[in-house]
Amino acid sequence: MSEAAIHFDRPRGWPAAFTPQKCPHIRTVSEFGSSRTIARFCSVNAAVLMAALLASAVLNAATITGVVRAQGKPEVEHDVASGKYDSRRFKFVNRIDYGKLRDLVVYIDQPMTNNAPPAVPSVQIVRQKDAVFTPHVLPVMVGTTVRWPNQDDIFHNVFSYSAPKNFDLDLYKGNSCPDGRLKEVTFDKLGRVDVFCSIHSQMHCIMLVLPCPHFARADSAGKYSLPNVPPGTYMLKAWHERLPESAKQVQVPESGERKIDFTLGITGLPKHSVT
Repeated sequence: MSEAAIHFDRPRGWPAAFTPQKCPHIRTVSEFGSSRTIARFCSVNAAVLMAALLASAVLNAATITGVVRAQGKPEVEHDVASGKYDSRRFKFVNRIDYGKLRDLVVYIDQPMTNNAPPAVPSVQIVRQKDAVFTPHVLPVMVGTTVRWPNQDDIFHNVFSYSAPKNFDLDLYKGNSCPDGRLKEVTFDKLGRVDVFCSIHSQMHCIMLVLPCPHFARADSAGKYSLPNVPPGTYMLKAWHERLPESAKQVQVPESGERKIDFTLGITGLPKHSVT
């Protein structure tokens, strides 16, 4: 066997500090002594290489932050100010408080194609407790499996007829399978999936199936953060179940923060007039 050095070619985006000339892990064959030692060496260094790649990807990434808000049509406030909602007829009518809407989601609406480390879909849980699904809105990456434990001592029947994923988990309590496993569904197509219980009218939740792992639910103040986004140009969207989406094209730098705010409302829809 020759004295040629054993090394890996440096891929595109690889940190300059990890070139073969500068890497302290490069050795010649005679320094190993056996093929078993070589195999062990290669295995260890493969892990080192992968860790370095992941570190490089994180270093060349930025954070998208901002605030997402919702607002109604201001003309409605005239009815409130005039006292019409104080009447017996409308006193108990529920009006939407747009300032208190929750479950606002911001996400990148495209797959990652710029040498970012591949994301692995996780396993998520939606609980059924007190005849309510929790959480009400769950954004997930496509390919994610969601488990559905029933923590009530009454039957529930989880089902959906949405186009991206339709299913029926049938009637069950607790751990649904005889072997103790939880009932689960894998969401393998993009889109909104509305989930219901066939028994209880108030039980409704939404799976928002997205193309990449860069998404976030805004907090109670409307703030959101998408960390470790690789540099590039993306379509960023803000979503709420009752409002039209808002989309903005965003150029993300190699580091630092990019601030993007959204305001959702009843806008951008075709007007309809009666003639």
